[in-house]
Amino acid sequence: MGKFINPFTDYGFKKIFGQEISKDLLIDFLNDLLKGERVITDLTFLNNEQLPKYNEGRGLIYDIYCCTDTGEKIIVEMQNKSQLHFKERALYYLSNAIVQQAEKGNEWRFGIKAVYGVFFMNFLFDSSVKLRTDVILADRDTGELFTDRMRQIFIALPLFQKEEEECENDFERWIYTLKNMETLKRMPFKARKAVFEKLEEIADVASLSKEERERYENSVNVYRTNLCVMDAAKEEGREEGRQEGREEGRQEGLEEGLEKGRQEERLANARSMKAEGFTNAVISKITGLSEDEIAAL
Repeated sequence: MGKFINPFTDYGFKKIFGQEISKDLLIDFLNDLLKGERVITDLTFLNNEQLPKYNEGRGLIYDIYCCTDTGEKIIVEMQNKSQLHFKERALYYLSNAIVQQAEKGNEWRFGIKAVYGVFFMNFLFDSSVKLRTDVILADRDTGELFTDRMRQIFIALPLFQKEEEECENDFERWIYTLKNMETLKRMPFKARKAVFEKLEEIADVASLSKEERERYENSVNVYRTNLCVMDAAKEEGREEGRQEGREEGRQEGLEEGLEKGRQEERLANARSMKAEGFTNAVISKITGLSEDEIAAL
């Protein structure tokens, strides 16, 4: 087990970003993520389990759900494995956070606060994805922002390949640290930014209590099991592909053999007909061979 907790585990991610004692870490990361756009001075953690507003409705459980000091809602998720309709699920999460703002009674005038979704992805959902994909509601022709009440940010961790000394800004320093944390021997960037000293303290496995250590180890086991399941699924997919390739190869070989036999039969018939004095045009019409093929016999 490494010196620092693995942020890709459910326990590790929430230990770093989802508790009151480490709130400064989440505020700092979000401010680096949204640099030049807004500044968050405080956060309040909300109940991450959202019950449906009506019977038979679907409840939601977010990884981290919080509210800024000015009322904006922020959902932060760590997703380790690809899944069908992931983008649609992310949209549903934000839509639900908007719907939850509705107030009872006739006086409410749709005064909603902005909702942000920050999605760490330890996979690539398609071949065109970038390291950071910012999704906004904007006019298709002009690109002008239509409303700032819904915003999604997808971070594709596998695409980040920089080394420690290559990181150019605090956002990249955060991504480098999170991606490599389990294998780090020391916490980088402490001299540059004090928040990484706090991160070192929070993420140190040696500082965990016996109960916390047990919960973390269980979370690591779940994470590793999921990795094994994904690897097995990939291998199964590759084996199915190889099997299909072999079947297709056998089928193609059979078809090629049959076609070769049919061609040899046509040529033999053409030779016999030619020897009996049939014209090339007649032989071509009967056998399907071209007159050039017949002339070459």
